[in-house]
Amino acid sequence: MKRVIQTVGLFLGALMGQELSTWRISGGAAWMDPLIGMPTASSAGGGSYAAVIGAFAGLMLATAFAGPLSRSFQRGIDKAAALPTAELIPATAGLTAGIVLAALLYPFLSDIPRIGALIAGAAAVSLAYAGARIALRKKDELGEWISVRRTVEQPAAEQSTYEEHKILDTSVIIDGRIADICKTGFIEGTLVIPEFVLEELQHIADSSDLLKRNRGRRGLDILNKIQKELDVRVLIYSEPVEEAGEVDSKLVKLAKAMRGKVVTNDFNLNKVCELQGVSVLNINDLANAVKPVVLPGEEIVVQVIKDGKEHGQGVAYLDDGTMIVVEGGRDFIGTTMEVLVTSVLQTSAGRMIFAKPKLLEKAL
Repeated sequence: MKRVIQTVGLFLGALMGQELSTWRISGGAAWMDPLIGMPTASSAGGGSYAAVIGAFAGLMLATAFAGPLSRSFQRGIDKAAALPTAELIPATAGLTAGIVLAALLYPFLSDIPRIGALIAGAAAVSLAYAGARIALRKKDELGEWISVRRTVEQPAAEQSTYEEHKILDTSVIIDGRIADICKTGFIEGTLVIPEFVLEELQHIADSSDLLKRNRGRRGLDILNKIQKELDVRVLIYSEPVEEAGEVDSKLVKLAKAMRGKVVTNDFNLNKVCELQGVSVLNINDLANAVKPVVLPGEEIVVQVIKDGKEHGQGVAYLDDGTMIVVEGGRDFIGTTMEVLVTSVLQTSAGRMIFAKPKLLEKAL
């Protein structure tokens, strides 16, 4: 540290000697050569002598004050190291802000004749010190502001994280349409598959009944497709649920704990979740929402495929599975015909369209 101080004193003394020589020459005074005792007209030579003398004087002063300065500097370092991080960071930020402000003011201050550089240096030191002191005094207010921002933002972040969880029901897995919905990208967040749902699927897949066994295996295949082929985050929730009993009650309990949404197509589970205040994504509601809208008076082309419940009725289906009851359509079973929509009935089971043949309408 002493050598650094001596080096700085050497260079500062040389610069000050050079500057003093410039002032004397610009003022009209001649430089006296100390070797010959005669004035010299060479400003360059005078400046060199002044720089050498200034460097020597600066080195002597730096050597004299090197010990006290190095000890003071070391004490400053120790005090800065002993400061808590909560104080050191604001002080450093304020110091940096003061230096930046001084750098912005330097072009204006340096234009002042002769003493511009000194004023700029003094301004840099003063602004750096002032910035550090102001930052230290405001550190408590700054800490309170940061804590308030965290308090406001944290619940929103937690809520969005919890709402990302979509808990799958057994029925919606067996249904299979959830895989197509995930493929289109309409389901965001993490799909949660509870372990008790997997156990129920495995139990169904091991059933002696052929239909149940095929449905269980289909559900397992759907899960395998979602996990391996689709770009969807899947979480197998294996922690035990305190609620004992049916799978539906466990799903409701888990959805409350995770603040997630239950994905199902079970009408009864949908009602239970609504009563318990749990959000539900019903696949059947989604399917009904995306079905094409058919209004009374429109003409559509259908194929009558079977008898209806009432006498003379025929039944046809749209491409999305919507059932169309055709009045007087029994005589047209197996044929494709134009029908005129008379009414549309929306039920919990889906949408039902009533129509009559357009040929009969023309005859009337």
